[in-house]
Amino acid sequence: MSNLDVKPKPVECGGREGVPGGPVHELLPPRRVPLGESTVVRRLLPSLGRRMVGAWCFVDHYGPDDITDEPGMQVPPHPHIGLQTVSWLHGGEVLHRDSLGSLQTVRPRELGLMTSGRAISHSEESPRGHGPVLHGAQLWVALPDSDRNTNPAFEHHADLPVVDGPGFSATVILGELDGAASPGTVFTPIVGADIALADGADVRLPVEPDFEYAALTMSGVTEIDGMRVDPGSMLYLGSGRRELPLKADGGSGLLLLGGEPFEETLVMWWNFVARTGEEIARAREDWMGGDRFGTVRGYDGSPIPAPAMPATRLKPRGRTR
Repeated sequence: MSNLDVKPKPVECGGREGVPGGPVHELLPPRRVPLGESTVVRRLLPSLGRRMVGAWCFVDHYGPDDITDEPGMQVPPHPHIGLQTVSWLHGGEVLHRDSLGSLQTVRPRELGLMTSGRAISHSEESPRGHGPVLHGAQLWVALPDSDRNTNPAFEHHADLPVVDGPGFSATVILGELDGAASPGTVFTPIVGADIALADGADVRLPVEPDFEYAALTMSGVTEIDGMRVDPGSMLYLGSGRRELPLKADGGSGLLLLGGEPFEETLVMWWNFVARTGEEIARAREDWMGGDRFGTVRGYDGSPIPAPAMPATRLKPRGRTR
């Protein structure tokens, strides 16, 4: 997954400043951004006023799109440092290639997890003969300073734990929910869960009071803690809860994202998460010079060139505006 903005703005985020000490309702409006040749995404993080939820620092929602006569997702090779990417689908398939030699088709409700560590490059595309619908979310998780230069890696987990009860089923994507733990590698206390609600569901989901949370409605209409959230919208919930009320009038699906507030301050630009502007500039120079990030083999197309660096100095600040 990539930020394909040709003039990306630096985003300073992280730190506990701006994390509410209790529950809140903060609706995060999406911003429409083109992704590759034929896909338009709704960008929810970073947004104006809210840049992180736990270690989650980037959230795109796309679809459901009819790609019957379209190429679908076509994202050429591009680089990453300092983060993990999470590929999550409700419909369609995405073919992942990376500079480690990984070649994997990710299907609905399977976890594609790539840890960039010090440097990796990858591509994503709808495979030939793809299905008619593409629907999913693309997410980034910031790595803490102790692990951000770790060896790059890719994981694919087709079987994930499920927590279920009357009117709901929750697939644990990352971290732990109600005692069920995902096999995906994590580096900070975090949770990501895909929750399906049946028509008429009235659920009180157990959550961690020390975590901050946000919920993204993927399909249908969900009432989250008493507030209606339409598809493609995300509600930031703050912290201090021990349970989260969820209701559905008609079936619905949502992503619950949460984690301990990320204490370190970061600077994020294009596809890089770092601590200083100098690190960002060095990563850009290495990518353009063919160093450090390796080669993605098998993709029919050229790598994405890095945009020009902004004229303003990049420096880390807080997690909100």
